[in-house]
Amino acid sequence: MRGLVTPYASRELLAKSMDWRGKPAAVVEPPLRPRWSVMIPAYNVADDLRRSLSSVLEHGWSVDVMQIQVVDDASTTDDAARIAEELGQGRVEFFRQPVNVGHARNFNTCVERARGHFVHILHSDDWVKRGFYDEMDTLFRAFPGAGAAFCRHAIVSSGGNIQRVSAVEKTAPGIIERWFERIGAELPLQPPSMVVHRAVYEDLGSFDTRMASCAEDWEMWARIAAFYPVAFTPQILAYYQDTEGSITKRSISSGQNMKDVRRAINILGGYVDTSVGRSVLARAPENWAKWGIYWSYTLICRGEFKSALVQLWQSLLCSQSRRTLAAVLNMALFFLKRRLRVLVRS
Repeated sequence: MRGLVTPYASRELLAKSMDWRGKPAAVVEPPLRPRWSVMIPAYNVADDLRRSLSSVLEHGWSVDVMQIQVVDDASTTDDAARIAEELGQGRVEFFRQPVNVGHARNFNTCVERARGHFVHILHSDDWVKRGFYDEMDTLFRAFPGAGAAFCRHAIVSSGGNIQRVSAVEKTAPGIIERWFERIGAELPLQPPSMVVHRAVYEDLGSFDTRMASCAEDWEMWARIAAFYPVAFTPQILAYYQDTEGSITKRSISSGQNMKDVRRAINILGGYVDTSVGRSVLARAPENWAKWGIYWSYTLICRGEFKSALVQLWQSLLCSQSRRTLAAVLNMALFFLKRRLRVLVRS
């Protein structure tokens, strides 16, 4: 499978940074290669893994159609192998990293070990609704030129309550026109909703490992959109858990999230070489700064004032547009009011 010619990016420039992501080797065609590979990266999340794995097994797809494998990044607090065996009863494969390699490299191990034509990396704290794989399979059959496909997702709390639902990118299933012009400027989807043709990873490489905590998924999905058509269904079939102890939440407290976003923007800028593509990326800093300001707000409301200031500063480093400066000023005033209230009460 080869990407279509697009007006956004250069394969030659992309190739210069391939050492940071690598390309998985092509699968040697076995007599019965599965159509699907559901790869579940895991690290110290035993309870969530049960739910994630159960949501896949509930589909009831046979081993000749779907590979299911848990890829454990050397967990230290739980036994992921036991859970995979207990729930899978021999149906679920298990691989454990000999040492902890970090989330992005563990994702790349998932891609390398996937044997199916279509790869779904389902984080162990996320899950899918029954019918997810049927709908994704229908999309790929209807639009065989698509390099990837995704559905709408719901963001849920650790208690299972829906906090918000992603936008309707297209009212009927189909290819999204000029998708890079949307995803290249912001991240409107979450990992459990996305499925990628393995041949696309073989062509464009896997996840970039230069991001320490987040944004490697955004750069990956934007990279795919720069070279391949992407299909979409408006059905809500995937659930992304907003977990307090997650890598993303910890990175928000430290400000690493915005550092990773800026790095991802720079990485994309290294191979997006057309005027249209650059104009898309030019919108990204302000869009991401809005999220940094929002996260600062949530931190202020929780009384985590030091982390809130870090997010505000990182937002300013991301964008110095007039709108960003005005929003940061308003948030700084809100910060002072809440901080003074706490000091008066104490």
